[in-house]
Amino acid sequence: MTHLSDTSIAIAVAGGGAAGFFAAIHSKQENPDASVVIFEKSRELLAKVAISGGGRCNVTHSCFDPKELITRYPRGGRELLGPFHRFQPSDTIEWFESRGVKVKTEADGRMFPVSDDSSDIIRALKTEADALGIEIRLQQGLMSAEATESGFALTLTDETSLSCKVLILATGGNRASGGWAVAEHLGHSIVQPVPSLFSFHVQDPVFDELAGVSVDPVAVSIPEMSAEQLGAMLVTHKGLSGPAILKLSAWQARELAERKDQVAIQINWVPNFPNPLAELHRMRKQHGARPILKSKLFDLPRRLWERLCIRSGIENDIQWARMTATQEEALLMSITAMDCHMRGKTLNKEEFVTCGGVNLKEVNMKHFQSRLHPKLFFAGEVLNIDGVTGGFNFQAAWTGGYLAGTAAGQSLY
Repeated sequence: MTHLSDTSIAIAVAGGGAAGFFAAIHSKQENPDASVVIFEKSRELLAKVAISGGGRCNVTHSCFDPKELITRYPRGGRELLGPFHRFQPSDTIEWFESRGVKVKTEADGRMFPVSDDSSDIIRALKTEADALGIEIRLQQGLMSAEATESGFALTLTDETSLSCKVLILATGGNRASGGWAVAEHLGHSIVQPVPSLFSFHVQDPVFDELAGVSVDPVAVSIPEMSAEQLGAMLVTHKGLSGPAILKLSAWQARELAERKDQVAIQINWVPNFPNPLAELHRMRKQHGARPILKSKLFDLPRRLWERLCIRSGIENDIQWARMTATQEEALLMSITAMDCHMRGKTLNKEEFVTCGGVNLKEVNMKHFQSRLHPKLFFAGEVLNIDGVTGGFNFQAAWTGGYLAGTAAGQSLY
């Protein structure tokens, strides 16, 4: 075991992700004379930034009203209102663009580097950290921390020991990273973590051989939870994904975990059509001789339309004029209220998010500062904060990193 008991640094940042980098940068900017070190357990920095958005990095979202912005956070929204008044998406955009990374807005509000390359975001963060003289140590994660009169005594995963005056925990929403264990040892309570933002395992003949088919929008609901989300949905090899499903999984993450991800779901494929039955009647009246399977409606993909018809008992040669009342009712239900069952989940690897973390009641959210230890700060998903898909989790990381880092730097004066 290596003991470096005489080695002391001013600010130790546990975690080399988005929140950790932003916290380190702003603590050093606030206090240029302070020694700031990022400790990262793995061999790779900013790993989640690199893979987010399929390698494009969904850096934030074009929602600039804090009151509207907080509605995208199933956990932590109310607590983020004040912080978003101090650092919000417009500030994120300005920060990156002032460092040469132009940002664009897509139709759904997601914001990416104009280059569609996450390496530009990574480069900006690393360049800034290097210019400020921030030290980075890879394969040296934080294993434990003990509070002392002057700050904290740290033990790293390589058994190195050192001390710091200020500690920022930005280890992410992963128990293996060790941040929750450290916070708990220092007296904080941890809200039981469960996965958020995941796809649904659904087995139904309608979806056979439809992997890759998407519909936008659909309304997906979990009736027993009185929960519904509207948005695009994607059929996968294992079931259903896409923004509508991911939003539903985020908002109902804890309830779904309690039910072991076994619930009935209902799909309205045509939420933007006010009267689907009238459209069926129109087809019967105007195109009675046409085969139903060959005359898809509602802008639905052809293969999906055919599966919905077959599900409703409509065979290949049945014409609109010959459709029975029973078949019409079944088709209407298949289109507007199709019942199926969720039988498990698949974690969305690109945007893996955890519901749970350090209890926000124990954190002064003005500075992301521990109420138990004035020299302890938090940033990112180590806290019980999570957003829906679309850049909201990164925005919480930038905001938390900015406020925690700034306050950490000030705390040394």
